[in-house]
Amino acid sequence: MKKIVLTFSLLVGFSALAQDHFSGISTSNRVGILNGTENPAEFSNLSKRFEVNIYGFSFNLANNKIGFSDINSDANFEDLLFQGNEPVDMRIDAQILGPGFAMKWKKWGFGITTKAHANFNIIDVDTAIGDAIANDNLILNTTLLNSNNNQRLNGVAYGEVGLSAARTLFENEKHSFSGGVTLKFLFPGSYSNFGLKNLNGEITESLGNAYLTTNSPATLNIAYSGNLADSFTNFSDYGKSIFGGLNGTAVDIGFNYQYKDGSKGYKIKGGLALKNLGSMTLKDENNQSTNYTLNIPTTDPLDLSQFDDVDNLREVEQILLDNGYLTKISGQKDFKVKLPAMINLYADFKIVPKVYVSGFLQQKMQDDDGNDQITSINTFTVTPRFNIGFFEAYLPINNNEVSGTNVGIGFRFRGFYLGSGSIITALANDSKQADIYTGFRWAFL
Repeated sequence: MKKIVLTFSLLVGFSALAQDHFSGISTSNRVGILNGTENPAEFSNLSKRFEVNIYGFSFNLANNKIGFSDINSDANFEDLLFQGNEPVDMRIDAQILGPGFAMKWKKWGFGITTKAHANFNIIDVDTAIGDAIANDNLILNTTLLNSNNNQRLNGVAYGEVGLSAARTLFENEKHSFSGGVTLKFLFPGSYSNFGLKNLNGEITESLGNAYLTTNSPATLNIAYSGNLADSFTNFSDYGKSIFGGLNGTAVDIGFNYQYKDGSKGYKIKGGLALKNLGSMTLKDENNQSTNYTLNIPTTDPLDLSQFDDVDNLREVEQILLDNGYLTKISGQKDFKVKLPAMINLYADFKIVPKVYVSGFLQQKMQDDDGNDQITSINTFTVTPRFNIGFFEAYLPINNNEVSGTNVGIGFRFRGFYLGSGSIITALANDSKQADIYTGFRWAFL
């Protein structure tokens, strides 16, 4: 558990590192593969007949405790991370959009896409636990713990290949309506989860030592697969096993409406998509998912210093088992995890020629509380945009449930794009989010 601090230090070390990927450009009226990954119906609206995706990369971090200015300050990260009473919430998410191809034929649109995902999350972790573990206290101190939340450390790496088809279902001079679907083939690489729920007890600190006891049994899930069975704090382990074997499918379903502006595109465009409806099964020699009850009596408290050199969940599990604190409820070698199902809802308005404003809402469909759930973030983004064809500039203004409100900037020059959803806020004030993305695609005919 002391690795919470180590993990956070590792992640903020990227410094240009929350989950609205490609913020601002994914709703551009220059329609391509990026638009299609947000809503498969957009494949029928491609700006060119063919498009080839060369690469796309997005790396995001959001948290609710440490601001951008704290990275270069003399403040102690542990003190900042575990300050206040609000539980710690931090999400890091990397996405690689690999080689892809899309084409438009008559009223149809088709696409083949490849993606890789890697993320690590700290969810609803009690600041009292983190502070007691991270900071040695020489004075006798007792901290009461009473949390009904599922406090999670969760990491996952997986790949996907998507096959998309879309069709214009209705069209006249003023209106058009299209629908589309993407079938995703999932390749789970690695997974880890530490979920501690209904923790009621206390931590006693004295002379630099901290001891945990429980007043009533808590529930604990420990799951691991692939490289994350050996280490969950080394980010390179995520990259080593992004693509595993084919063991899952998911579906995206989308619809799109346009109020047309003659031969000049549209005046208003709106879209609705249901994304990531599916799950994948983890299968590996290192696999294990076990549910326990955790009971630590006052006569035999848990010495938290035992976790000082621990960097994987198997060691955490073994320490707790060796001390007799765990009682197994259920377990399985191969286990299933759910993708972060979400609703995407957006609208794009032409204000005057070449000037647009779009609104984009991402709403998750499941609670992050489940141990078998990959997490996502609710977010809303408004993006003013200037587009003269070969060049486009935009200013995404977004708000998400973890880091609050952020302002970014980005541009596209022909097929190349570069942007951030938070860089202006990060430089102007104490933003708790940082992200960057870039990519290149080639459209023709």
